[in-house]
Amino acid sequence: MTRPTTRQLLDALELGKRPQGRTLISAAWVLGHRDGGHRLVRNGEIVIDGGEVIFVGNDFPGEVARRLDFGNALVSPGFIDLDALSDLDTTILGIDHHPGWAKGRVWPRSYVEAGPYEMYSQEELSFQKRFAFGQLLLNGITTAAPIASLFYREWGETVAEFDAAAEAAGELGLRVYLSPAYRAGGMVLDAPGQMSPIFNEEHGLKGLHDAVDYIGRQTGRFNDLVRGLLVPDRVETCTAELLRQTQAAAGELGCKIRLHMAQGAMEVETVRKLHGSTAPAWLARLGLLNDRLIAPHATNATDEDLELYAANGVSIVHCPLVSARGGSTLNSFSRCRERGINIAMGTDTAPADMMMNLLVGLIACRINDRAPDRVRCADLFDAATLGGAKSLGRDDLGRLAPGARADIAVFGLDDAVMAPSIDPITTLVTGGSGKVTQAVFVDGRLSMRFGEVAGIDMKTARQRAQQQFDGLIAKYPERSWGHPSVSEIFPPSYPIEVNTNG
Repeated sequence: MTRPTTRQLLDALELGKRPQGRTLISAAWVLGHRDGGHRLVRNGEIVIDGGEVIFVGNDFPGEVARRLDFGNALVSPGFIDLDALSDLDTTILGIDHHPGWAKGRVWPRSYVEAGPYEMYSQEELSFQKRFAFGQLLLNGITTAAPIASLFYREWGETVAEFDAAAEAAGELGLRVYLSPAYRAGGMVLDAPGQMSPIFNEEHGLKGLHDAVDYIGRQTGRFNDLVRGLLVPDRVETCTAELLRQTQAAAGELGCKIRLHMAQGAMEVETVRKLHGSTAPAWLARLGLLNDRLIAPHATNATDEDLELYAANGVSIVHCPLVSARGGSTLNSFSRCRERGINIAMGTDTAPADMMMNLLVGLIACRINDRAPDRVRCADLFDAATLGGAKSLGRDDLGRLAPGARADIAVFGLDDAVMAPSIDPITTLVTGGSGKVTQAVFVDGRLSMRFGEVAGIDMKTARQRAQQQFDGLIAKYPERSWGHPSVSEIFPPSYPIEVNTNG
């Protein structure tokens, strides 16, 4: 009798469900954890029971309900993405279309005075969360803190879309840290290239109140897949009072705060005009810089800012792909580590490919260091696993060891593009992509297998996402200076030939 293949055994399991009994997963390599760090186990095994890892090593002595051998693959802790795109990416519109103020990236005052509005319906926003969560699982990401642009929103994010996001996480099987983003202000374009901040603190405080209520209702749902995270949008859109109340609320809720700062020239200039210093220095004066803060992206952080991060336990979320596309880098990954700053990883753009981010992060660091030996592939891999877990205050995530949650990604090593292979981590970081992700388990649940995601048909969803994105693009003239046509805002890379033969 022919034994069933691993693919057949996986196909027999129900997506989105925990298989009954113990499951033994084996492969050419398993990335275990011991003595404070990751350890490669050759021809290794990992056994999960329910949502927990109970064994990592070789030759498990106990009984199991099933054995899944992935062959030439790496069984790894799933990636932790603390700036995970949860809408349809608009940053890609800025890759070749400049300046940003002329391309709908800042609201013109005429748009503000006419009354900003939601450019997507609530149903569209809910769908986008589900689609984005599916994309994360396809790339081996098992824990995510969503991020979305507020440029096309009436003001902040809504409770309704995040109630839907929690449901999507529960159905698809993704570990998430959620609450609606809020802000007290924003930038307005008064003339070409001339921007100024406007504030409505009442809006921001209401958004905080809604987020606190949301976290109270949703935390712990779906067997603790859903937890809370307070997410004031950007430091330049926040008032001191809003940040004070955010810190107080986080203390009462026992949750973390993600706040984008030290990330761009416009922010640095605006905060200096408003508060006379950089954002980290301003927060330090307010007594609000502490280890509750998770801070993307630090690409414009000064030496003083980084010293303040190190002294106060602030974690950086490094998003190298989206930063490098815009011409900036973290300067540098290795120097931040030497200062003792914890670094986590984020994707923050499409594709939600963490491996692509690890490679760009490796390259950017070596260019900034002007040396190849101050950062290793393993350092970036640590950031995407252990660094993210530390940012969240979790010692049961980002590692595979007895007692850890069974959040697992299986990455194939037999892709012809990656030949020849050497060390599995180096092979994946330097030549891999999310496309080699073969299976994902979250809390012991099978959430993705060979491109099939629990709870969503990604091919059909991709078509729907494109239709929504095209609809958004059609609205860009309303919120661009001078209201030019879409073809003027976003001209094609090359002239498009017109068929004159009918």
